Amino acid sequence: MRRTRRNLPYHELIGLRVKVKNHTDPGLRGLEGVVIDETMNTLKVRVKGKDVVVPKEGAEFLFKLGKNESVELEGEEIVGRPEDRLRRIKR
Repeated sequence: MRRTRRNLPYHELIGLRVKVKNHTDPGLRGLEGVVIDETMNTLKVRVKGKDVVVPKEGAEFLFKLGKNESVELEGEEIVGRPEDRLRRIKR
């Protein structure tokens, strides 16, 4: 299934390019890289060869899905493991 704005919160995020648009920790704002791991409350982002752990809560992320497509998500939308987020789908 293709990742879209509507279904991205329920997909695996590992491998996507991401930018931290805003965060309660000013040191994380503007961070850009590739998601290499995800836990319930954090994303691990590889930035210029270094791994940075970014808490999901208090963050605004911009995920790049393709050449011309980006999706902005609040960190609170993606709190939880991917398999647990599937259970939150409203049918």
